[in-house]
Amino acid sequence: MKKKETKKPTVGKIATDLLAKPEIGHTVIDQMQENLTDYDKNIFLCVENAKKTFPGDFYVVVECKKERLLENVLRNYFFARLSAPTPGWDQTVYKYHRKRDALEFLWVVPSKDACEYMTINKQYIPESEYELLRFVLSYNDGTLLKIAKKLNGEADDSPLIEGKV
Repeated sequence: MKKKETKKPTVGKIATDLLAKPEIGHTVIDQMQENLTDYDKNIFLCVENAKKTFPGDFYVVVECKKERLLENVLRNYFFARLSAPTPGWDQTVYKYHRKRDALEFLWVVPSKDACEYMTINKQYIPESEYELLRFVLSYNDGTLLKIAKKLNGEADDSPLIEGKV
């Protein structure tokens, strides 16, 4: 007797089913933890592929994006580049140091809504989220942009070139 194969549901089916259910509140941290499935594996894969392409140091950028048609589906996109990116929402940035064979975490900026919430409610943010709050505040005041410019060898007062980031 053959075993009946169970078909894995598609992301679209899961997302549609979840949209039909009453909304269950979850925090920014809950959302980030959901997005971390296979995160380490994908970071490692991105670094290994970039090591074949870039001869020296490089940056690994992780961008979290909502699916256009399925608003409750978020995906992380991993890519490597030679320059530090301009800081932006839904972004995590690392620098790979070839000589040391080490990946250095530089910053994380959550979604626009999360940044606004954390900024407005900073006095209520739990201690476990202070580091994230520090990045949010550094993003808001331009400190992360100054860090990116410094990493790229740019002057602090160099203009941001639209469309070239």
